[in-house]
Amino acid sequence: MYWIKQVPPITDLLYKELSHSIQTWASELGFQQTGITDTALAEHENHLERWLDHGNHGEMNYMALHGTRRSRPSELIPGTIRVISLRMDYLPEDDKILDTLDAPSTAYVSRYALGRDYHKIIKARLKKLETKIKTFLEDHHLHGFTLRIFTDSAPVLEKALAAKAGLGWIGKNTLLLNRKAGSWFFLGEIFTNIPLPINTLTATNRCGSCQACIDICPTKAITAPYQLDARLCISYLTIESRGTIPVELRPLMGNRIFGCDDCQLVCPWNRYARTTTEDDFKPRHGLKDAELLDLFAWTEDEFLKKTEGSAIRRTGYNGWLRNISIALGNANYDPEIIKALKDKLAGVNEMVAEHISWAIEEQQNKN
Repeated sequence: MYWIKQVPPITDLLYKELSHSIQTWASELGFQQTGITDTALAEHENHLERWLDHGNHGEMNYMALHGTRRSRPSELIPGTIRVISLRMDYLPEDDKILDTLDAPSTAYVSRYALGRDYHKIIKARLKKLETKIKTFLEDHHLHGFTLRIFTDSAPVLEKALAAKAGLGWIGKNTLLLNRKAGSWFFLGEIFTNIPLPINTLTATNRCGSCQACIDICPTKAITAPYQLDARLCISYLTIESRGTIPVELRPLMGNRIFGCDDCQLVCPWNRYARTTTEDDFKPRHGLKDAELLDLFAWTEDEFLKKTEGSAIRRTGYNGWLRNISIALGNANYDPEIIKALKDKLAGVNEMVAEHISWAIEEQQNKN
């Protein structure tokens, strides 16, 4: 008896070849890791629903606007059966983060926002990857396929998809952690109906009994392992919130004027983080260690000019002044700070004025 070896269909071989090519192309385009997964996110959908039910999203109403489309890719983009998930490192080299945090008169800006807006950088790279995939499909006469690009710009559960694709696990600080790269990286996705072979090995959760991120959080926003209350998170308060920041949280914010990296700084896995090789992610306009008073002196035109192409634009000029006012209130006593605060007071809106008045009182109380 002769056994006939089963040969995979030619299309399956082509999809496997395409999958390998995607890994190669992504690496050439500056991505440090790529994975491919299906779209089953039931567990993460349940987690999201509970998070929303508790109101942990604060003013981020967009988190609840899209129903299940956020957790069901095929509802967002009909026909989607695969997600290509990619990550790109962004940590600047020779970064003395702790020195900045320990200098009360210096502004701390979250490291992801020091360079050009990552949305634009990653989207441009994903577009190039999309073009290579389309060319492959055309060259092999494979038709009827679609691709859609995302990078933190649509209702997509990025971390959940990345975890399923094997790029890491979601840690107790709710960030994606990678055993060889920590968490200082951006994510991007391509939704497609191409039946690519998927990753079958997910990363083991290696947080163990560690709760360094929970202990270090200045405002105790990580209310329990894997649970984040955005309403307490400094990143949310300084970027997403448009109104008054609760008085009781202001002293805890220190000199953090845009975002917060504390939970990443203490994560043991970030000892393996690699610094970026992307020039676009390197600090601009001296924001790595700028003086609070210098930034507070920016006019709105200066703010718009110096944050052009930057993620910092998201907070808006009023949010910028509000955040710096709090940091100035938390700084060591300095008559120059009081003078700058008083000089700015007359020309701002009511929301900003309230924070400036608070900062003046805080400074005077230290005298």
